[in-house]
Amino acid sequence: MFDLITNFSADVKAGPTWVYYWVNFMGLAFVLSIPFAFKRGEARWIAFATLVAAPIIMLALYHKLGYERVLGWGHIIAWTPVLFYLWKRRATWQVKETWAGKWIALTVTVMCVSLAFDIVDVMRYALGERV
Repeated sequence: MFDLITNFSADVKAGPTWVYYWVNFMGLAFVLSIPFAFKRGEARWIAFATLVAAPIIMLALYHKLGYERVLGWGHIIAWTPVLFYLWKRRATWQVKETWAGKWIALTVTVMCVSLAFDIVDVMRYALGERV
């Protein structure tokens, strides 16, 4: 398992520089779900989707197919239901009043931007384009 994660990280780093920085920025934003999860249900769902579900799906795909555009399915499957849940609860975020609210808004934005790339990548993979 450690080798799988190490190889995946090396493949990300070997790709375009902006992707490497984007992945690291996302990781930082998602790790912040841990302290917020002690008080906010939204953060618990974000933590599960970003730190557990998506990595498991992506590493399984990576193990089978390698570093390919199809890895976007990990985000699509894990994050889409959480984003619907968060959107329905947006009135409770308290963006102006709390740091947690600001973080939720940032995280939702990060997830949506990443999903836009992921959807395009999965479509390109489906059309036969490989990395």
